Amino acid sequence: MLAKVNSAALYGIDALRVEVEIDLASGLPQLATVGLPEGAVKESKDRIRAAVKNCGYTFPAKRITINLAPADIKKEGSAYDLPMAVGILAAEGSIEKNRLDDYLLIGELSLDGTIKPVRGALSIAMAAKKEKVRGIILPEQNAPEAAVVKEVEVLGVRDLPQVVELLNEPTQVNLDDLFNQHSHYNADFNDVKGQQHVKRALEVAAAGGHNVILVGPPGSGKTMLAKRLPTILPDLTLSEALETTKIHSVVGLLNGQAIIATRPFRSPHHTISDAGLVGGGTVPKPGEVSLAHNGVLFLDELPEFRRNVLEVMRQPLEDGSITVSRAMGSINYPANFMLVAAMNPCVCGFLTDPQKECTCTPLQIQRYRSKVSGPLLDRIDIQVEVPGLRYQELASKDAGESSDVIRMRVNTARSVQLQRFEKTKVHANAQMGTREIKRYCAVKDDAEKLLETAINKLGLSARAYSRVLKVGRTIADLAGADDIQASHIAEAIQYRSLDRRM
Repeated sequence: MLAKVNSAALYGIDALRVEVEIDLASGLPQLATVGLPEGAVKESKDRIRAAVKNCGYTFPAKRITINLAPADIKKEGSAYDLPMAVGILAAEGSIEKNRLDDYLLIGELSLDGTIKPVRGALSIAMAAKKEKVRGIILPEQNAPEAAVVKEVEVLGVRDLPQVVELLNEPTQVNLDDLFNQHSHYNADFNDVKGQQHVKRALEVAAAGGHNVILVGPPGSGKTMLAKRLPTILPDLTLSEALETTKIHSVVGLLNGQAIIATRPFRSPHHTISDAGLVGGGTVPKPGEVSLAHNGVLFLDELPEFRRNVLEVMRQPLEDGSITVSRAMGSINYPANFMLVAAMNPCVCGFLTDPQKECTCTPLQIQRYRSKVSGPLLDRIDIQVEVPGLRYQELASKDAGESSDVIRMRVNTARSVQLQRFEKTKVHANAQMGTREIKRYCAVKDDAEKLLETAINKLGLSARAYSRVLKVGRTIADLAGADDIQASHIAEAIQYRSLDRRM
């Protein structure tokens, strides 16, 4: 007796269709699983046997062989419990086999038959749509997440008997309602006192997708400002939300949330490893750079990160993706994020503070700054100083502009860029290559002279030169100007001369 059930395997942040084939034959009772199953899959036989019996069904006393095809892809996790159990019941005749042809099943079984949630439901639902499968049967906790994908019937179930009887109605969600429910931020830029120059720099960064480093004494508000950057980024589109949700779903960070409708903000501790930052492991998993995809990666106390950890960010900063290679193969994860870093100007932190005296020696300052390499700093478009606040600024009752007001200007600037690059793969000024810079970043004569003088005096590299032009283009977009003027270049140069002023 033979039965076949459709399931799926996670490969990176995507899912591949897997056929669970069950064969019941005469012989000594045993259950064997083939098809590159790892430990959790092999252990499923005990969970399946207990769940089937505790739900009142008869577990066949036969020789059971389960094949997970294709056999050259490693199968991990407990999501195959449900398709295996259903396949055994179907082979035994308890379920009509033809009713399983159009459904894809995933779920972990408890010993009492309860179905527990699994990781990667959104990716699996997308795979079901790609494979033109009619529907997907999965734990009800994962149903809202999977129901985001249209044209796929979603059946959320609580236990094994519900799967056998197929009593659940398809789960449907209203995407507009989901976005309205989850698209609110708990922070706002009007919470920040003073720091108008820094707020302006962050607005420019958000408008063009530029990387930022904030340098200032302890308590000046660097972390507070960074945490509010996502609130002024352009509104998340549906395609971006689905891609972001898929990554978090694979890692298991949704916590019952159906969709991520706000820009992600990731702030790893400085003790993180390079594999934790960019992804890795025996079975590669996405790292922090991928979890920050379409959002912000904040590295507080930048010099405290290990040198080798910081250097592995060069590829994702340039390419917007990261490739993790292991013996089992190479997996490419998206990593299009805005890098925001914060650091003190010296070891004690008070080198640039006019009210407190720095106690560091020149050698200590040099060693501290040398922890961050020049090539990495060269890839950060905007470098701005965050000064300490005086009492008058702290006591001021002026709330300043809200995030909503700033985001309106950012959205306007981004819409200009989207129209400008509509026939290319570029979506923001920070992603421009040499060809786009030549075409869209032409400057007037007075701006050209200013740029030449600044490069000669500051010794900017070729990469820094192109990044000044990119930032100048963004400042011009915020001002609604077609040409990059001298004032735009002057402001962009200010953001590249921080290390010369310290």
